[in-house]
Amino acid sequence: MQVASYLLISTPSMKKRWNWEMSEFISTTIPKFTSVLIAITAFFVILTLLFAIAGRADGKKTRPVSLAIFLGPALLLLLAGLVIPGARTIVFSFMNPDSNGWVGFENYYWMTQDPNVKTIMFNTILWILVVPLFTAALGLLLAIMLDRIKHESIPKSLLFMPMAISFVGASIIFKFVYEYNEPSEVQIGLLSSIVKFLGFTPTDWMLAKPLNTFLLMIIYVWTQMGFGMVILSAAIKAVPTDIVEASALDGAHGWDLFRNITFPMVKGTFIVVLATGVVGALKVFDIVRTMTGGNFGTNVLANEMYSQTFVQFDQGKGAALSVILFLLVTPILVYNIRSLRRERSHS
Repeated sequence: MQVASYLLISTPSMKKRWNWEMSEFISTTIPKFTSVLIAITAFFVILTLLFAIAGRADGKKTRPVSLAIFLGPALLLLLAGLVIPGARTIVFSFMNPDSNGWVGFENYYWMTQDPNVKTIMFNTILWILVVPLFTAALGLLLAIMLDRIKHESIPKSLLFMPMAISFVGASIIFKFVYEYNEPSEVQIGLLSSIVKFLGFTPTDWMLAKPLNTFLLMIIYVWTQMGFGMVILSAAIKAVPTDIVEASALDGAHGWDLFRNITFPMVKGTFIVVLATGVVGALKVFDIVRTMTGGNFGTNVLANEMYSQTFVQFDQGKGAALSVILFLLVTPILVYNIRSLRRERSHS
């Protein structure tokens, strides 16, 4: 086999092709590596200079110089990556599809009149109501159950592992779970096989409305419940044991102990997990895009924003949807920040 490969390369035409491919590889790859090395070197040089300047500052200049050096770049990145694009998006939401003419509130009026947008908003609200609640509740349940067993780190690691998978990867996994074939054919999808084994007739799950929306929610819950479990497990372990023991001596066990002692102590953490789930549900895009493309009544706000901007090439409507999404997310983010500040002040 090696001799045959050598003979093929030894022919003049193959040698010419080999030389051409190598020259193409070198001409395209080396400049990329060179650019990366230059960027890394420049980063370390700038970082070294900043540390040197900060180290030389003394007296009253120490604090303002340190703030300018270490906080300044972060503020510049925040300005360039969030504030300016956010302001441009708000401006574009009042413009036509090509962003070269003003249309006033027409894009926002379109959202109130288009029946598809009403379905999208309904689905988005459904995601907000169902997904965070199940994610936080399952996380709390798993945290309570696993905290009572030996070697709890093993099942916790396994349950946390799906969070390391991207939403696209999780969607591909669940495509095999929800796979459907004609009744006369062999069912290779896990859900269809179970339904057929139980004596029922499977259906094309991604076409069944509104069941398909809830099936997409299961993918999100599967990937994120491990996060809720880890956070809430840490909160449960932080509950003082003397309070638990005193309550047990007073006759509190099981549900009474959880309702009166454990849950009130971890309620703040539970709400934070819930709020984080709301933000994630509002931004959900990958799962819907990968599984259904927003078709069959499963579309949500983030996916429609992408479709209007990059498929329909209507930047005005896409920007208007972005503004609505931002307005929905902002109160949750503010609440999370206030909750963290409150916890820090108490500690």
